[in-house]
Amino acid sequence: MSKNINYAEAIVELESIVSEIENASIGVDELSEKVKRAAELVKFCRSKLTSTEKEVNGILSNLNATGENEDKISV
Repeated sequence: MSKNINYAEAIVELESIVSEIENASIGVDELSEKVKRAAELVKFCRSKLTSTEKEVNGILSNLNATGENEDKISV
């Protein structure tokens, strides 16, 4: 991707592309470029969701491990 964007911006751009395609407001010449850009955005969003899921799971695992250690100490 040429510019740094965040997940929310990628979704907005993707929705815009989908709307343009659904409303036939782009020409055939632009269609290929729009589909390529949409594919890049989908790939970026999937990657962001996967990395966020891993990060959240790691945080939750750490919390669970900390909670288990605290339970053992207080007994």
